[in-house]
Amino acid sequence: MYKVNEIKELIRALDNSSIGELEIRGENKEKITIRKEGTAQAAVVQAAPQPPAAAPAPAAQAPAPQAQANPQGSQEAASAPEAPQESPAASDDSFEKITSPMVGTFYRAPSPDAGPYVKEGDKVNDDSVVCIVEAMKLMNELEAEISGEIVEVLVENGELVEYGQPLFLVKPA
Repeated sequence: MYKVNEIKELIRALDNSSIGELEIRGENKEKITIRKEGTAQAAVVQAAPQPPAAAPAPAAQAPAPQAQANPQGSQEAASAPEAPQESPAASDDSFEKITSPMVGTFYRAPSPDAGPYVKEGDKVNDDSVVCIVEAMKLMNELEAEISGEIVEVLVENGELVEYGQPLFLVKPA
């Protein structure tokens, strides 16, 4: 299983290159495919039994019909569903953000009946697990990679998250 840090490094390397797609096959028949699509990027981690055609492309195309559904042609109404509401703390530059390294489903706890990994006010360090991002039926534990205090959880449990989407605000220690 690839670690989140390794996947992030691969994404950064792809960002800084002229290559459009990178596919790596690891031990245990794991496969990582990272694609550049214009300015949007997607990281897919999948096990060998999954067919390669099952990429998360439909999630990336979901906002387009909403923007076209407005018969009035108003830009404000068309862009409103795409712009998430930010809390006052989210706009404060003194906080660091823990972002999603991939497209997937966000889970705050290791199981439905367990308590969350972290909640507002909890102290975290570099290797503290803060959540799980499920991608292609693989549960990827996300580490904080920063020391400090969780100020706000920006995503609801079970919500679909995108690559680079802020998940937590952290007040650095």
